[in-house]
Amino acid sequence: MTPEEALRQAEAEGLTLVRSATNLKTGYTNVYFLSGRYQAKLRRDGRYVSLGLFATAEEAALAYARSPEGRAAVAAALAPPAPPPMTAEAVLRLAEAEGLTLVRVETSKTGYKGVTFCSGKSKPYHAHVWRSGKTMNLGYFATAEEAALCYARSPEGRAAVAAAAAPPAPAPPPMTAEEALRQAEVEGLTLLKSEGSSTGYKNVSFLSGKTKAYKAQVRRSGKLLNLGQFTTPEEAALVVARTPEGRAAAAAAAAPPAPPPMTAEEALRQVEAEGLTVLRSESNSTGYKGVYFDLKAKTKPYMTMLWRGGKSVTIGYFATAEEAALFYARTPEGRAAVAAAAAPPAAPPMTAGEALRQALRQAEAEGLTLLRSESSKTGYKGVGFNNWIKTKPYQAQVTRGGKRVSLGSFATAEEAALCYARTPEGRAAAAAAAAAAAPPEPPPLTAEEALASPRKRKLTPEEQPCEADMSDSEEDPPAVVILDGQLVDE
Repeated sequence: MTPEEALRQAEAEGLTLVRSATNLKTGYTNVYFLSGRYQAKLRRDGRYVSLGLFATAEEAALAYARSPEGRAAVAAALAPPAPPPMTAEAVLRLAEAEGLTLVRVETSKTGYKGVTFCSGKSKPYHAHVWRSGKTMNLGYFATAEEAALCYARSPEGRAAVAAAAAPPAPAPPPMTAEEALRQAEVEGLTLLKSEGSSTGYKNVSFLSGKTKAYKAQVRRSGKLLNLGQFTTPEEAALVVARTPEGRAAAAAAAAPPAPPPMTAEEALRQVEAEGLTVLRSESNSTGYKGVYFDLKAKTKPYMTMLWRGGKSVTIGYFATAEEAALFYARTPEGRAAVAAAAAPPAAPPMTAGEALRQALRQAEAEGLTLLRSESSKTGYKGVGFNNWIKTKPYQAQVTRGGKRVSLGSFATAEEAALCYARTPEGRAAAAAAAAAAAPPEPPPLTAEEALASPRKRKLTPEEQPCEADMSDSEEDPPAVVILDGQLVDE
């Protein structure tokens, strides 16, 4: 379209081409000059979407005006301007008229709860609340008071005002050491002593310079959880004793002591009593399979470890290598390792000649062909070599659907070539190779060559002898052909 036609079409459709004062090249919003043409482009669902390339800027602007985004931009441009931001005094009067209270906070830079300052914005005051475990945005405002009013209108803001207006609950008086001990006895709890703590109690630390100098904390989900600060260490220890962690620690302390570690002789006798076998290992410094030495573990340095479900699993730490080997022998993995060690040794691998003869016999039995390849290191088509796989380094593979498909790994190249020959791709490659190796057909004779060379042809039905002439003969009549225009027997 020419510019005039695009403008008339926009008027006919009741559309408005959105002008842009900042886009000097085209003069229209979301219209860009690109390689001698004009592109209409907009942002939709977080991505730029091209509406096409046009000969004139007006035609591109018409395509944008027809889009939902273009119609929304026109509506926004025609909407009445937003009211000017409220002054602090006007906000306070409106809050009073609505019966709301703007919650003050001394620790906030804005002076109000639920309001933060974001620099670099025309409306830098951000109102937000914490709802369902997430920060919910309430909007951006020109003044802190207007943002605080928005926060005060929310359910969270009303709850904060009610909590601030409620009288604080009186704090219970601090317990003396004797009261804390009596309370623990009443609740059936045990305050866990600790010789390594300066407070004398487990999970209780001392904070100097505080009126409540004794801090109670436990480790939960890998993090330290603060339980509070108290006047006496006994009260802090009582709070620790009430937690699940404190109860578990008390139960562990009350449990009978673990049996002493086995000596090497006791572990070996126990292995014999249970009918187990501990597997020796010459490559392991401990002398046993599945047993490792850990320098960090001083009292029990021998670690039993195995591979299970694709992961390394630690069974435990022990004082002697024999006891660790006993626990390894009790596992399913240990029993399987003993069974594998007791199994007869596998047959030695075939030599290259044996593998070739066997693969050729099998291919011949199946009517297949092992395709040779001079460009492959393995000597066979569809067979690669993988240095990382020591026992079965030959890999059969095909290209299928534009992707490389692995058919498996094999000990010999001939076995991999046989696997490749069984695939549809291998059969097709063998057929193509056989067709390429066949002798070419002779070219057809020219007219001159046909006339100069005697050729045989069979008689036509009209030229065949009559059946009556051959009825007396018991033998089959000889075939009759024409050679250089004369009848002869074939």
